Amino acid sequence: MPNLITPVPDPEDAPHEAFAAALTEFVDHPGFPCVGAKAAFHRRNATVRLYDTLGTPPAADALGGDLADFVAAVRPDQRFVSFVAMFRGPDIADERHFERLLWQQLFLLAERDTEPWSNEVSANPRDDHFGFSFAGSALFVVGLHPRASRDARRAGSPMLVFNPHRQFERLRDEDRYTRMRDVIRRRDEKLQGTINPMVGDFGRTSEARQYSGRRVEPDWQAPEPIGDAS
Repeated sequence: MPNLITPVPDPEDAPHEAFAAALTEFVDHPGFPCVGAKAAFHRRNATVRLYDTLGTPPAADALGGDLADFVAAVRPDQRFVSFVAMFRGPDIADERHFERLLWQQLFLLAERDTEPWSNEVSANPRDDHFGFSFAGSALFVVGLHPRASRDARRAGSPMLVFNPHRQFERLRDEDRYTRMRDVIRRRDEKLQGTINPMVGDFGRTSEARQYSGRRVEPDWQAPEPIGDAS
């Protein structure tokens, strides 16, 4: 099985630079399939921030401010731009554990958002036109973690990657989206041996089903928030 992971020693105490270096090595691996992510890093368009514990209010407080700044700074003409939120913990037990934490973190962010949900996407995770929204911007979320079953999602630490929807629309307008999508899928199949069964085009199935990277059930619903999340 391919191993793209570069572990971070002592994640509770390691500096931001150690996490960023591990992430860069992960994305630069020749087998890593997402050419969009590679382009974002090579063009220095990836904003990387480090937080303590995924799925917690303190992480939401810090991440919310940073994510709002990122959204405000993205230019209309930019392509291949991403915000990467890396987390020191917790230790991920399995894919369902990570999925719960991912949705808990998104719920906490939405609670803190002072802007209305983007009118470009639906706020209902079961809707085929769903997209996460923060600070008025529609965002596609990619979750990665050490226990992921897909090689391309198996990173050395938990992380959430936020990609503005508008960059995908620009690629469609330029007739570049389909070609890039097909390249990524071929590279992912070469890495894994199979095509990711969860990938789909916006508007045909809810992108919420893709966020965690887990192969979800046909009747899947986004996990409910845990207790008093605030």
